[in-house]
Amino acid sequence: MPDLSAFPIAKRWPAKHPDRLQLYSFPTPNGVKVSIALEEIGLPYEAHAVDIGKNESWTPEFLSLNPNGKIPAIVDPNGPGGKPLGLFESGAILLYLAEKTGKLMPADPALRYETIQWVFFQMAAIGPMFGQVGFFHKFAGRDYEDKRPLERYRDESKRLLGVLETRLDGRDWIMGDYSIADVSILGWVRNLVGFYGARDIVEFDSLKRVPAWLERGLARPAVQRGLDIPKRP
Repeated sequence: MPDLSAFPIAKRWPAKHPDRLQLYSFPTPNGVKVSIALEEIGLPYEAHAVDIGKNESWTPEFLSLNPNGKIPAIVDPNGPGGKPLGLFESGAILLYLAEKTGKLMPADPALRYETIQWVFFQMAAIGPMFGQVGFFHKFAGRDYEDKRPLERYRDESKRLLGVLETRLDGRDWIMGDYSIADVSILGWVRNLVGFYGARDIVEFDSLKRVPAWLERGLARPAVQRGLDIPKRP
């Protein structure tokens, strides 16, 4: 039986199944990337809810695994060489899971790097920009008298949606076949037009391919399951 005692996070969130991959997360756009990927891949795992509303990601136990204090993070008891591996950053975790299992990633080296570039596109652009729209449109930023920040992030988010719209011309999925590129972006687009309530201000319904892509993605059973993992307390 794998020994996770070297990971302080396992003391606060004890493993019932220490032989399985341990997921420490919350159902946010970044968090559900990993739960969706795990559901799609079919790799056995155990999910632990890290309640970010209670600042649990800033506890010493969580920080011991991710010093940046952000979900998600994982501990794989069966990491490289059969040794336990702790890992944070959702994009890095997606790459690790895809390469560990040979799923959700093209085998062709050129297509593999092309897939990785779209994951980085999400990490570097879509996540930060959509998140700022959420802050300035739905949360505390909406009370700011100066609307230029919202306008800036709204316009950039519209541009990024346009990049996706162009990419999806003639494709059902970002890489043609479903991959971690889609997994990384689905939750963010869903949040932008749903939870953030920004559908109208980014003119989402003026697009054709992105809404259809989102609908296809959300119809996948593994995506439906992953969006609700871990359960909110």
